[in-house]
Amino acid sequence: MSELNVKELSQELQTAIEGLRSTENLQETGVVTRVGDGVVWIYGLRGAGFSEVLEVETDGGTPARAFALNLLEDEIGAVLLDKETGVRAGAKVRMTGRNLEVPIGPEMLGRVVDPLGRPLDGLGEIKTKQTGLIERPAPGVMARKSVHEPMATGLISIDALVPIGRGQRELIIGDRQTGKTAVAIDTMINQAKQKTGVVNIYVAIGQKLSKVAALVERLKLEGVMDQTIVVATSPADPAPLLYLAPYAGTAMGEYFRDNKEHALIIYDDLSKHAVAYRQMSLLLRRPPGREAYPGDVFYLHSRLLERSAKLSDELGAGSLTALPIIETQAGALDAYIPTNVISITDGQIFMESNLFYQGIRPAISVGLSVSRVGGSAQTKATKSVAGSLRVELAQFRELAAFSQFASDLDEDTKKRIERGRLLTEILKQKQYSPYSVAEQVVMLLAATKGAFDDVPTDKVAPAVHDLLSRMKQHHAKLMTTLNEGAKPSDEVVKNVVDVAKEVAKSFKVKAQA
Repeated sequence: MSELNVKELSQELQTAIEGLRSTENLQETGVVTRVGDGVVWIYGLRGAGFSEVLEVETDGGTPARAFALNLLEDEIGAVLLDKETGVRAGAKVRMTGRNLEVPIGPEMLGRVVDPLGRPLDGLGEIKTKQTGLIERPAPGVMARKSVHEPMATGLISIDALVPIGRGQRELIIGDRQTGKTAVAIDTMINQAKQKTGVVNIYVAIGQKLSKVAALVERLKLEGVMDQTIVVATSPADPAPLLYLAPYAGTAMGEYFRDNKEHALIIYDDLSKHAVAYRQMSLLLRRPPGREAYPGDVFYLHSRLLERSAKLSDELGAGSLTALPIIETQAGALDAYIPTNVISITDGQIFMESNLFYQGIRPAISVGLSVSRVGGSAQTKATKSVAGSLRVELAQFRELAAFSQFASDLDEDTKKRIERGRLLTEILKQKQYSPYSVAEQVVMLLAATKGAFDDVPTDKVAPAVHDLLSRMKQHHAKLMTTLNEGAKPSDEVVKNVVDVAKEVAKSFKVKAQA
């Protein structure tokens, strides 16, 4: 703060600053010059570091906590973590020498907490043995290993078309109410159903608490909550808590990653996170850029998502997989925040509004969804049967649009359209009902080997149900073999196709035209 500004301050504040200069070390102690909107401006504290926790004197006696974000030559802009009532200009501020930390460890499992690790579920205090830094560097290149293990979602349209691997960052993007959170929740449920041992961390950023409560109840019902941590913030929470939420969740996930375990973290959603950061930045007088976001909003998400990784064997081979969610406006993938996060992640799953309204759920766009890890993150069993699936579906979407205007189609085009309709029906899936690897392989074999070609479109779902029931009842050993993920032998493929053909016959077969 310049000498001119000090002279302009009130006499009382000026006296406090002059007293501080003469008696205390300005490196470690400061004075609040102004406070408002959750931001404190402090004169002094020349030794403070970025994100360091500060203690601000209050009228009530208990110091309020803040963390430093703006480090100027003579002035610091800090964001309050506690309520600003009781914080006055002239109050002393002291450095703690600590950066922001959050409780971590297995004791957090099954709990709903805020970004500072305080319980929100009414189940009492959480007694953890460790704390982890909210901000810490991402693992370097040498500390990582290539992504090669599948992170099975249980959703056939993802595991077959845009597979996700452990340690990957796969963006889920789409308009409001198109099933983005549903995809993430089904992935969490699948970890419990398939007994993968993966720990789930769900970070709700500015979500309605009623929605979070309903989600927690569903996870309890599905038996998933015991291996899940929920970090919750609501729209009523101050922007600093929304800003800290994903970093806190990541610190909790890193504990499992660094201890040879596997964790999955869902950020729901980073659009609200960017808005909270914009609010804080504007209050801190940082220059606004495109769409009023600060210039470092890209770094905000890149330093967060880079912490998700598959560690090398020397470091225990643990992993942290990230599923960030971004909400678009009218499908605009070219907006500022969506393009930022697309460029940071290893692929995206685009949820298309038109498909959702047509009843195709999950409403995944085959053309715009991609996984940059690809087949490396698939089991050999799924890879062997899903090879041509993407091409066939993409061709179907093009031909279906064309066929609306063409009255006379050749036989080959008709067959492709029929096959595309069949595949679309096969890929439809109810929420909270993830499929195992074996179930997915059986369904894809029935579709791609032509066994279900004569099943009417409206009978595909019951035919699939019947097929899976028969396979589980009469071919349990074969299903166990397929679930191990190895490429199915010719004999196994023949057995599955034969059963599928029997099922197809039992339904109304189309009349041969």
